[in-house]
Amino acid sequence: MEQKILTAKTLIDAFPFIKQFTNKIVVIKFGGAAQVDPKLKEKFAKDVALLHHVGIKPVIVHGGGKKINQMLDRLNIQSKFKDGQRVTTKESMEVVEMVLSGSINKNITSLINSFGSLAIGINGKDASFMRAKPKDLENFGLTGVITSINEKVLLNLIAENFIPVIAPIAISEDNSNQSYNINADLAASKIAIALKAQKVIFLTDTKGVLDKDSNLYSTLYKDEIELLIKDSTIKGGMLPKVEACLEAIDQQVEKAHIIDGRIEHSILLELFTNEGIGTVIKRRNI
Repeated sequence: MEQKILTAKTLIDAFPFIKQFTNKIVVIKFGGAAQVDPKLKEKFAKDVALLHHVGIKPVIVHGGGKKINQMLDRLNIQSKFKDGQRVTTKESMEVVEMVLSGSINKNITSLINSFGSLAIGINGKDASFMRAKPKDLENFGLTGVITSINEKVLLNLIAENFIPVIAPIAISEDNSNQSYNINADLAASKIAIALKAQKVIFLTDTKGVLDKDSNLYSTLYKDEIELLIKDSTIKGGMLPKVEACLEAIDQQVEKAHIIDGRIEHSILLELFTNEGIGTVIKRRNI
């Protein structure tokens, strides 16, 4: 009986948050260990389906760095990174697109569907909804930066009760049919802005943004982040994540969250509890 009462209390505690986010769009960047660990991946899919069933409108943007690296290694193609982002050669672009839009995207989609929601897997080339140009052709190859998003494509899917699951591949802005590899964190930010999302959440393999003694910052503001970047507290793979967060909140996304995807049900804990579990980044006036 005590366990049943505790379960009821948990639901009651979550109720105000469910009401707050009903009919709101929440963009979730899915990556790291949660994407490759079968148990975590299944729980992620179940959590997304739960959000959908209680009236929240999740949009998933996924990466796939680990699987891409594995496939490139298998094909004896070298992986190169600069400032936390992949350098995408023409040779590796084919592999990136195959892994992201093929196996990873369809696996996530089918898992969410198995829990009773309607997920649909797409990439930016579908309906040309996400266009891009080279970030820096000489230094980054076919790694791109998004120049436009046709949010109507995504909003139409959401209106039809689908959960978009997006592989971060874009089509060239000049109609040359060139594919570009987009950093999934930055893609999630741009998509959240275009959709006027309530929140954007980044699943990572750390507790959130940490200080130099590995203590978690539960809340951060733009000026604080700029200082942490300047003194190299924030560096490497965390850089594009915080840059994506700052871009999102600068463009009226209410809050950005960086959370530990290795924790079971991390999204629910972040959204439906007062304390949360990771780092929330927000504007000073919120």
